[in-house]
Amino acid sequence: MKKQIIDKAYFLLTATVGRLEDGAEFFEGIDVRFKAGMKDFSLTANLSEENTLCFIFAGESGCLDADGFCDFIAEKMRDFDEMELNYRERGRTVTIKCDAKDAKLQSAKTKKGEAARKKPSIYTGAQNVPSPSVDSEGDLLGGGGATLGNREYIIKAGPASKLLEVIGILGKNGKVRNDRIRKYNQIDHFVELIAPLLDSLCSGSKPVRIIDCACGKSYLSFVLNYYIKEVMGRKCYFTGLDYNPVVIEASKRMADELGYKNMTFVQTDIGVYEPEEKFDLLLTLHACDTATDLALNFAIRQNISHIVCVPCCHREMNSNYSLPGFEPVMKYGILKARIADCLTDALRAEYLEAVGYDVSIVEYISPLDTPKNLMMRAVKKRGVSGEGLKKFEAMEKSLGTKLSIGNRH
Repeated sequence: MKKQIIDKAYFLLTATVGRLEDGAEFFEGIDVRFKAGMKDFSLTANLSEENTLCFIFAGESGCLDADGFCDFIAEKMRDFDEMELNYRERGRTVTIKCDAKDAKLQSAKTKKGEAARKKPSIYTGAQNVPSPSVDSEGDLLGGGGATLGNREYIIKAGPASKLLEVIGILGKNGKVRNDRIRKYNQIDHFVELIAPLLDSLCSGSKPVRIIDCACGKSYLSFVLNYYIKEVMGRKCYFTGLDYNPVVIEASKRMADELGYKNMTFVQTDIGVYEPEEKFDLLLTLHACDTATDLALNFAIRQNISHIVCVPCCHREMNSNYSLPGFEPVMKYGILKARIADCLTDALRAEYLEAVGYDVSIVEYISPLDTPKNLMMRAVKKRGVSGEGLKKFEAMEKSLGTKLSIGNRH
């Protein structure tokens, strides 16, 4: 192969293999095919624990760093007429093709990452999400992914089969389990609702950093990791926090099984956790007792620009608020509790607005599934409003209550 072609290929090689520096956790392998006349010679390089690329070629084995590997490939090109290199990472393959005329680079999503992207609709009603088609045994059909009427799943049962199996949606037969169809719908609709927010977060070149507070077994974080990395084709890092060591160990095992090296799980109390990095998005989903408020306070304190919250446990207000003039209503415990739910979330939203966030609240699943079915989305737009904080405190005073979200100062 001509020197000018090799020089161009070397430039493309260093740029491509250089992806390892920031994306080693997503790396799957490098396949190289050399051709001379009618003969083909190939090698496959994998990453060792020492972060070197190890391979066997023409009976010889070697382990080289990224620069050394590029030098090796460029040197071998001198002896061949054509070369094709495929750099494989989760959700994408970068290909370099060289022949006597030119050296070219192509980048494409792999089949596994080819889940459909579409403009999400906003779910504003309490209607049930329709059930997907099932086969004769009552299992959701896998393969290319099921549809809900004219709606196609974002997290497809085919490309995302490993993920869905690990989090318990798919059975060993590759089909969605009967008792998980509703959960599958909820997961997919959750992604649909926050997709516009993720599009905004992932518009730049920097990796997105997400923290999941009171993460439990982190199912939605695993799904979002798949979506951002393999569907959107962007880099991301997740940190999951929970005080329960059992769920933290379970999350670590699932991350290992999926090969998600970009996910970290920490056993801690969100009230005392001090991060070493800055996060772009905070998730808090059904965090119990005052954990929802602690998570929101953490987002405010750390100046996290985006928040997605599915609130839970409104007992803090229910135990200490009053509505003067509505005593005949408040004597019914169930009505008092439901009113407390709505007032708590309203005050949380008002406080977020006061400290600079734009807030929207939607009903993201049917109340038949759970009465805790509201999703709060917040995006930081401005600084703290003293007037807004005064209004929040006045509302607290009028209700005779004090919420944990307001105990920031």
